[in-house]
Parts: sequence; C-alpha cells; structure tokens
Amino acid sequence: MAKVELKQPIVEEISASIKDAQSVVLVDYRGLTVEQDTELRKALREAGVTYKVYKNTMMNFAFKGTDFEGLAPYLEGPSAMALSTEDATAPARVLSEFAKKASKLEIKAGVVEGTVYDAQGMAAIASIPSRDVLVSRLLGSLQSPIANFARVMNQLAEKGGAAACEAPAKAEEAPVAEEAVAAEEAPAAE
Repeated sequence: MAKVELKQPIVEEISASIKDAQSVVLVDYRGLTVEQDTELRKALREAGVTYKVYKNTMMNFAFKGTDFEGLAPYLEGPSAMALSTEDATAPARVLSEFAKKASKLEIKAGVVEGTVYDAQGMAAIASIPSRDVLVSRLLGSLQSPIANFARVMNQLAEKGGAAACEAPAKAEEAPVAEEAVAAEEAPAAE
C-alpha cells in the first residue's frame, strides 16, 4: 500500500471530527508528564472536549477548505488538538486552567466559531464563562426585579393593603389652612 492510502483514513477521521466542531484549540504538550497528561485528558473528557494528538501534516490536510484552515501557520512542533461540538469556550477554558498547574502546556492558537485566535486571544476566550453559567446569570438578573416586586406586594398585604399605606387625607389639611386664614383676619378686625 502506498503511504497516501495509509494516511487518508486519519485525515478523514480528523475531517469528520472537526465538521461539527464549534471550536478547535491547538496546544504544545511537550514536557508534560504521563500523570499530567492523564489528568488533562480526564478534565477535558469531563467537559465534553475531544483531545487527540495527530501529525501536523495530517491536521493540515484535514483543515484545508474549512474554517480551521487559519490554524495552518501554528502547526509547528508537537501539536495536540482539543475540540468541542457543544460548548465553544470549553476547550480554551479547560486548557487554560490546566496550564496554570502545568506550565509546560502551551496553547498555540484556536478557532472559535469560525474566527482564528492566537494564544492571547485564546486566553481571553478562556475567561468567558460556559453557556450554562451565562444562562443562569441571565435568569438570575431577570428574576431579581420580579422577586423585589413580590416582596413589596407582600409587605403591603401584611400592613393591611394599600388603604393602610395611603398618605393622610386632604380633609385633615383643610382645617389647618382655615385656622391660619382666620388667625390672619383676626388681628385685622381689631
């Protein structure tokens, strides 16, 4: 068999995996111990991220004609690919968090939803919370005004309703005003 026939299934495997990917991140894994690599793979798997090591030429062939073609200049040295089809920020977030513990892990670049980012761009992407966290924050901010309104209405009901909370009637102010007018007229009458 020719070398091309042996390499074609690998290129097809990479192409199939990146077809529905929302993000792909390239990392340099040189210097990681076996224990660190195992821990990294476990953290990525728990986040729903696929992590594999391929030859750069295979990834280069698979990336051609896709949104990930912009990663070609970063395919130098040992490269591993982390991708996610569900959460676009998950690979960058998990890899960045792990790189704090294992200084040898280096994020090279990545593509998130069709845009190519270098290492600094991926660090910014890593700071974005997951979709679930963002949705819960949105729901919390929407719920807050409703909860405050419910609290105010409950306090009104506890005080006996809106009638008990009304300002003093204008009829009480009228006699005070009449007495003041009468007091002004009295000295003038003398």
